[in-house]
Amino acid sequence: MTQQLQNIIDAAWEDRANISVKSASREVADAVEHVISQLNSGALRVATREGVGQWTTHQWIKKAVLLSFRLKDNEVMKAGDLAFFDKVQTKFAHLDEEALKATGVRVVPPAVARRGSYLAKGVILMPSFVNIGAYVDEGTMVDSHALVGSCAQIGKRVHLSAGAQIGGVLEPAGALPVIIEDEALVGGNCGVYEGTVVRERAVLAPGTLLTGGTAVFDLVRDRVYRREGDRPLEIPAGAVVVPGTRMVRSGVGAREGIGLYAPVIVKYRDERTDAAVQLEDLLR
Repeated sequence: MTQQLQNIIDAAWEDRANISVKSASREVADAVEHVISQLNSGALRVATREGVGQWTTHQWIKKAVLLSFRLKDNEVMKAGDLAFFDKVQTKFAHLDEEALKATGVRVVPPAVARRGSYLAKGVILMPSFVNIGAYVDEGTMVDSHALVGSCAQIGKRVHLSAGAQIGGVLEPAGALPVIIEDEALVGGNCGVYEGTVVRERAVLAPGTLLTGGTAVFDLVRDRVYRREGDRPLEIPAGAVVVPGTRMVRSGVGAREGIGLYAPVIVKYRDERTDAAVQLEDLLR
């Protein structure tokens, strides 16, 4: 079934310039809708973990998400007292009170998750936004004004602090989404973009920015981490990363005393770090 579905999506993707609400075949429309429904329930996900530090991106699923925008027109939709005009329904709009309780997700108004995202039991959404294709695993808190971008993969018991931005990626279809592994802490106003992988139990101090072009300096292990070819930037497990600066050493930059932003690993997680980042039970 999965291979047949993938074949339909791949063929439709090659012909995407000719696909629209009016022209798409029933086979293609049904296949895309099935993928979105499976993403919504967590039966499918855009990226899966094959082993320690090994993730596989399923390109055909991302293609289905992109095709879904071609197969829908904007329409007025309701979620309680809120009204929207969009192509993608909100995740919980169709659920009654008992069905919403049964999801095991705490949704604080006006948090919004789009249909096609998955939220596991125990997830807490403060006023925030979770985009289509994203996967948020058990016990994770998405704090106020945080963004979980399209197809981002968030692990178990992660804390995305207030204002954190987890970038989405739908183009190019083969790109690895941003991945935040289990029990990581992403501090306030952090930004993680362009397929960066933050390994389990890592801590990003407030204001840390990570992109595909960022070099991260490990003062503990005397290493520099960068994206290399198809391999994304990876923050090691348990690393504690803080915003830092490196000085320009030549030319006008050196003469003017200019420093460039450089995230720095200053330590690896220990008992003191665990105590400092522990979530308050009252918040839950």
